[in-house]
Amino acid sequence: MLRHLLLVGMCAASLSSFAQINAEQPAPSSTADNGHKIIYFGDGTAESGSSEEMISKFYFDQFRHAHDPLAPYFMFMSRDSKLALGIGGKFNATAYYDWNGTVDDNGFIPFEIPMSRDNTQRHRIGASVSESQLFLRLFGKSDRFGWYQLYIQAKFTGNGMNGYGFKLSKAYASVGDWTLGYASTTFADPAACPNTVDPQGPNAEVSETTFLLRYMHTFKGNHWSIAASVEAPDAQVPTYPGIATACNSYMPDFAAFGQYQWADGLYHVRLSGIIRGLEYRDEITAANHHVIGWGAHLSTVANPLPSTVLYGGINAGKGIASLNNDLQCDSRGLDMLPSVWNPGAMHTAKSIAWYAALQYNFRPDLYSTVMFSEVRLFPGDIKDDGMYKYGLYGAANIFWNPTSRLLLGAEYNFGARKDVSGDRRWVNRVGLTCQYSF
Repeated sequence: MLRHLLLVGMCAASLSSFAQINAEQPAPSSTADNGHKIIYFGDGTAESGSSEEMISKFYFDQFRHAHDPLAPYFMFMSRDSKLALGIGGKFNATAYYDWNGTVDDNGFIPFEIPMSRDNTQRHRIGASVSESQLFLRLFGKSDRFGWYQLYIQAKFTGNGMNGYGFKLSKAYASVGDWTLGYASTTFADPAACPNTVDPQGPNAEVSETTFLLRYMHTFKGNHWSIAASVEAPDAQVPTYPGIATACNSYMPDFAAFGQYQWADGLYHVRLSGIIRGLEYRDEITAANHHVIGWGAHLSTVANPLPSTVLYGGINAGKGIASLNNDLQCDSRGLDMLPSVWNPGAMHTAKSIAWYAALQYNFRPDLYSTVMFSEVRLFPGDIKDDGMYKYGLYGAANIFWNPTSRLLLGAEYNFGARKDVSGDRRWVNRVGLTCQYSF
């Protein structure tokens, strides 16, 4: 009953808005297609197969993450199948319990494991709906420019861990092979990341979002894709008063990838690279220094055996530590570190991070995943015993779809942080989630 009421309401809303454009337009109609409601409007006649092509284009995205909402249940489409609009989102309620120590965040982040034992922080229970999301996607086909789209996504993760501020996640426009706006960096591979109850995911995942201009082209029968982008920099260079000071960025980041894909793009292997410009001022010699950071990222999602899906990624480089989940925070400043033997000088920090996950599908509506992830920083000869050395992340979960729109999940997480001093602390977490996409 509720579904029919929603459909009637959306039809009424669409009628009122389209009536302002042309009062002679016929009333919109709807039909079911692959579990989605398609509401048609306007005049015109679609070419054979054009509706199916529009739907497949609308729902496919090489940069879609498992945490992103599903395609919207309702979609508006013009009768000539040249314009479609989808408005949807996801309700996400998560509850968790930490023991043997705590992570003071809704996300399970090994970097934030406290290294000193505090008997007042031995366990913690928490819950949040901040990962709930809304999005809008306009998709169309122009005789002059080809395919184009506008995508805006936001969630309620603003105002800190316990806040519910509305925060922009993505906002970009694409025309043909070009994308402009706030989107996942070309160095990342969101589709190669497993689903988790934990909103943070594997600590080695590259999940940077930035303003960019990207060119991406698919060819050779949809088996090969290449991309290159110019991206707004967001390097995390620390400041050491009286010794070295971070400077504003002097050049954009440059990222690119090459990818081989199969099964209509469902599985792939991708090799990505990035170059970054970092600058600091040596306060002792009163001189500015430019340093180049670089990184390489190999990632994949594949089906090695029936009913299984393999996810994996490894990235390494210098000056790219902040691109990994575990080290993404402006206050950490781990892309560059001070020189021990040359006071005032800094160098790009070496890092290596990797994750592997295996998903087994018991049924189309029931699957389980086990995964392990590590981020390792090489601070060199730094004498700071409290400096992060590596973080470990593990998870085992199970997800069930009682309906095509409802997802229930349970997960166990374990994490560890080790510092240069050799101190190491472990934390455990169990989490539950209830998600509904609309």
